Amino acid sequence: MLDVRRMQLLRAVVTSGSVTAAARDLGYTPSAVSQQMTVLEKEAGIALLERTGRGVRPTDAGRLLNAYAAAIGEQVAQAETALADLRAGRTGRLSVRYFATAGASLVAPAVALFRRAHPGVRVELRLSEPEESLPELKQGGADLAIVVHPPDRVTGDGIRFAHLLDDRYVAVLPRGHRLAAKRTIDLADLADEPWVGSEWPGPCLDAVLGACDSAGFRPDFVVQSEDYATAQGFAAAGLGVSLVPELGLGNRHPAVVVRRVRNPVPVRVIYAAVRESSPAQPALQALLDALRQVTTASNG
Repeated sequence: MLDVRRMQLLRAVVTSGSVTAAARDLGYTPSAVSQQMTVLEKEAGIALLERTGRGVRPTDAGRLLNAYAAAIGEQVAQAETALADLRAGRTGRLSVRYFATAGASLVAPAVALFRRAHPGVRVELRLSEPEESLPELKQGGADLAIVVHPPDRVTGDGIRFAHLLDDRYVAVLPRGHRLAAKRTIDLADLADEPWVGSEWPGPCLDAVLGACDSAGFRPDFVVQSEDYATAQGFAAAGLGVSLVPELGLGNRHPAVVVRRVRNPVPVRVIYAAVRESSPAQPALQALLDALRQVTTASNG
């Protein structure tokens, strides 16, 4: 097999016209270059150089191999440039998983901000169910996942969680409800109300049930919608009250009122999750910074 480094030495000899000149340009001794040319000719199985006065000139085989050496040199230079761009975060690909209500308010503005600074990096976005995002991240199918996760379980398991936002739940009531006149409602005031469920089983529902448990009751779910817009519609029709996270109020139903809740405030905690084993990637860090910038602005 031909040695690529020796081929580059051949290129230097052919370009300079002599072994001595190539050795001087490369910082080698003439004997070292000559020995490498001898080995390369053995690898090629044919003479590559012929002497001409004090110099050398390539044979047909030497010219052929020199052309390939030049092409290889150009490709190596291109590879080095591409790697430098990738290391610096100027190129590459990031695969992101997110859940629905985080898409418009968090992911979209963050990716737009990121692309202005890193136009050469391709960001692949995919809506994913919460229970699917972390397993896919662990298996290397994604680089970053936006997830709701319990605050007491954010260490270990090969995942690093970066806190983005505490998304508070608010009460959604039908207009004319007995509590609609209040600006803020104690969670316990909803204990005896019929409830419209807005969450699938998982960390979001756990946050709601945990807060209700702290307030001393278990909600009586008379309708299960598991969708924020539908939950508002059921509440508007007077079928019950509901708790909806603030990010889920993008399209507010005209026939409901929204009130803050306290004692306690139900909160779902949103994180950006990445693998702990992921190598340092400037582009990934820049996307995390963009997400933090967007959430900081929204909190401000």
